[in-house]
Amino acid sequence: MWYWSYTNYHFIKVLEIKPLNSTIADLNVVSKQVLDSQSSDKQAVAIRPTPTQNSQIQRLADFDTLTEALDFAATGATGYNFYDAKGNLLSVLSYNFLRRKARVSAKRLLGLGLTSGERVAIIADTTPEFVELFFACRYAGLIPFAMPVPVNLGSHAVYVKQLRGILEGSQASAALANVDYINFLKESAEDLQALRWVGTPEQLSELPAPDKTLQRNQQSETAYLQYTSGSTRAPRGVIITERALMSNLKGIVRNGLEINPDDRAASWLPFYHDMGLVGMLMAPMVAQVSVDYLATRDFAIRPLQWLKLISRNRCTIAFSQPFGLKLCTLRVRASDLEKLDLSCWRAAGVGAEMIRPEILRKFAEKFAPAGFSIDSFLPCYGLAESTLAVTFSYTGKGFQSIKVDADTLIDKKIAVRVQADGRKYNEFVNCGSPLPGHTIKVVDNAERELPELRVGSVLMRGPSIMTGYFHCPDDTEKTLKPDNWLDTGDLGFIFEGDLYITGRRTDVIIVNGRNIRAQDVEELAEQQPEIRAREASAFSITDSDDVTSIVLVVECRLTSTVDRQSLINRLQKLVYMAFGVKSLVELVPPHTLPRTSSGKLSRYAARKGYIQRSDFAGLMSVKSKDR
Repeated sequence: MWYWSYTNYHFIKVLEIKPLNSTIADLNVVSKQVLDSQSSDKQAVAIRPTPTQNSQIQRLADFDTLTEALDFAATGATGYNFYDAKGNLLSVLSYNFLRRKARVSAKRLLGLGLTSGERVAIIADTTPEFVELFFACRYAGLIPFAMPVPVNLGSHAVYVKQLRGILEGSQASAALANVDYINFLKESAEDLQALRWVGTPEQLSELPAPDKTLQRNQQSETAYLQYTSGSTRAPRGVIITERALMSNLKGIVRNGLEINPDDRAASWLPFYHDMGLVGMLMAPMVAQVSVDYLATRDFAIRPLQWLKLISRNRCTIAFSQPFGLKLCTLRVRASDLEKLDLSCWRAAGVGAEMIRPEILRKFAEKFAPAGFSIDSFLPCYGLAESTLAVTFSYTGKGFQSIKVDADTLIDKKIAVRVQADGRKYNEFVNCGSPLPGHTIKVVDNAERELPELRVGSVLMRGPSIMTGYFHCPDDTEKTLKPDNWLDTGDLGFIFEGDLYITGRRTDVIIVNGRNIRAQDVEELAEQQPEIRAREASAFSITDSDDVTSIVLVVECRLTSTVDRQSLINRLQKLVYMAFGVKSLVELVPPHTLPRTSSGKLSRYAARKGYIQRSDFAGLMSVKSKDR
């Protein structure tokens, strides 16, 4: 169901699997591949991944635009490599071949009558076709944006509705998806007047490529739209210019990762997520680094394959959300460790959601026998509204954290370091310092800057921030403050110049004047043996009498009425003992909590769903009291 033939890539079928040592040797030399554009599509040719060592002197993102960076990368031998669920190499897309293919596809897009600045939607599966189409849009002066693949099987109606919402909001003129998703796309595109063409990459390749001159991109142009994941509200299209993009990429490869000619990356992150698109697709290219990709769905089933790619191809850079590291820790068996050598992994980036120190410790402990060093962890912080990265911790230093008194954090919004054993505490990871040219500050509700260790709203400023949300002027005005400060929506504090994130502002539940983090409530639930990680969603509701209550919606596998009621009673008791407030607990079937396109739980959608189906629907205020 999931796979289809990459017949447009003439070197796509693997006829032989090389021994491990041979593969490693091949990656450290430059091997010239003959790419015959006139050869038969059915021709089967054994392929090798692009090398780690390039044939060209490395440049670290010193380009004005993305296409200028690809023009230079195409003069070397490195590129992108795509693997299947079993770790077999499916296809190779060198930067040289990508440029050639993208420029031809750009002319085909212009042949559809599209003009500079129009939007093109692409469902972003982990395939060479998506990459080609994305860069084709930029060569044509069009604005691409990635749309998600479905997160849960069986969510047909929800997925189609999500796609339609994005298509309507973006006013896309063309939309593309591979054969796995084209029917979803066509259904979501019905009767949309702005859409002039909907099809597959194969259908586009059959169109003529008129002899049109491709204009040079300018730094002031919009490079792409990034639709936010919508964990606390509906997705919005973030406008990122070429200037903002290249500024962020330069900071990532030079200061954040300190990339060198010996680096190679591996990724399972989806291309529709900013960390996958900017961090693991664009950043390696602007530094001419080869990348090995495993599709997100394949990683979810076999996380060991991601680690095998790192080990086998001697990858030095790989990022993950914390839940991905936890999945590896849970799924990989002790016997698998003997086959792994992770000593090459120098930058294990972690971000995209709250970083729990215990997840990092358990991962490091589990994979230490395979050569993984805890000093390789590289926590970072960012958001789509700042292209991607805002802060990086320090390469080779591992992760640092501090424990702060839980009661003082809640009652006084002050991060007081725990001085004695036995005190309740929260532990927060150091996300590092801002990229060059960027500034962060923490402010109170009156937007007055706070001193160190005082918790407040995190604001940032710098050349990487968005110009606004596409066709959402009210949201833009709320988010972009005077003097071009960006309100990140996150809460945190600064200590010794470094940033510590404590949660989302919209995830802070205010009950009787107490500030309670939704994450703390969810973690309390996840500690119960019946509940797995990422199966609890906490939020607040406010009734017509202006009384606010905590709601905890939990995915539950228990079938006995007695057992289910016992779990509800236990959770309510635990919440009251921990936070001194009463709560409402609802048990729902497994795999039914709504998630964002990046796989995170959506408290915004969970709250909306709870209100719609509960007896309180007529009594509750739809407006959240969360800050």
